[in-house]
Amino acid sequence: MAVIAESLPVQSTAARSEVQEHIDAARARAIRAAYTTRFVAAELQRNPQDFQIARRAQLVPAPGDVVIATVTELGKHTRLQSPVSRRQLMFVGQEIMVAYGHRYAPDQFLAHVPDDLGPCQLVAGGGVASEVIEQHASIDKATQLEPVGLLTRHGKVVNLSDFAPLGINNESPQAAQLGQVRPPVIAVLGTSMNSGKSTTLGCLVNGLVNGGLKVAAGKATGTGAGNDPNLFTDAGAFSVCDFTDFGYPTTYRLDYETVRSLLVAMIREQSATGADAVVIEIADGLFQGETSRLLADPIFAEHVDRVLFSAQDALGAQAGERILLEAGLDLAAVSGVVTASPLAAQEAQSQLSTPVIGTFDLCQAEVAASLLPAK
Repeated sequence: MAVIAESLPVQSTAARSEVQEHIDAARARAIRAAYTTRFVAAELQRNPQDFQIARRAQLVPAPGDVVIATVTELGKHTRLQSPVSRRQLMFVGQEIMVAYGHRYAPDQFLAHVPDDLGPCQLVAGGGVASEVIEQHASIDKATQLEPVGLLTRHGKVVNLSDFAPLGINNESPQAAQLGQVRPPVIAVLGTSMNSGKSTTLGCLVNGLVNGGLKVAAGKATGTGAGNDPNLFTDAGAFSVCDFTDFGYPTTYRLDYETVRSLLVAMIREQSATGADAVVIEIADGLFQGETSRLLADPIFAEHVDRVLFSAQDALGAQAGERILLEAGLDLAAVSGVVTASPLAAQEAQSQLSTPVIGTFDLCQAEVAASLLPAK
């Protein structure tokens, strides 16, 4: 059924400058929650009486703050990923619960958290509200939102970190007891978004599982969405997490120490699950700010044993190999979109010292096992 994008008259920001609304059980059920807000949504459903919606002139949103917003015009995203990552159709006039966050997506939007509660945009289907700065020429404009107000609990603005099950500063008891011994860790990186990183990681997980290993997987950076964690689970990973489990809707523009600590905390948490191997995805491309700093940081090589690289074409594969080897990393193989074309894969292999492996060949137990670090 086609959904027509149309505008809905909404109350002006000025007219709603002072708002303090309680949320009853019926309204709590009606608000469409997003994947990024799933832990908050669970508590809202259990105890709606503890929550309010606040809007005051001095309230300035911060990354991770939870906002209740009305959909005023449909655009790029016509569906919102639910807490279980079902792509729920949105309708103009509906209230949704999403989180403010910055976004860096060369194929979609560059967006920053606004400095007020004025109209903004849905910049990711996983549930990220922001202000679009730039967008790719090939996509529709973003879905438009009118914030009703920030979600509060006992007078305090609710942030995703308040209900996140994991934290970079509070290890789980299992991680705290991990010590210095951990399973092998493989990181999957790529030339850019849509280079095939998540599929590559999923196939590697599947191959290791087919070989009888227990595999834990995670996504350390990127924009919150349930697609990749679900892919990792479908591939056979018995433990899966991403940065939203640590309370971050996205990792773009996080201070670097937080990004660094997040990577280490995720590896430690997944290593403490009893896994035989841990596989971690690093989003976007090697030139993205957080990724490039991680690669140059000695802590990356300290916690990551080998790297698997996804490339879109032969030239990207060659450049990626050079960058990763110059960073002193153990590059196990090149895979990704480039391997969908036998000719492109041959071109890449002719220029590389690193083996090029077809993405779906990684599902073979012996191929996947060959990428584990030597004991």
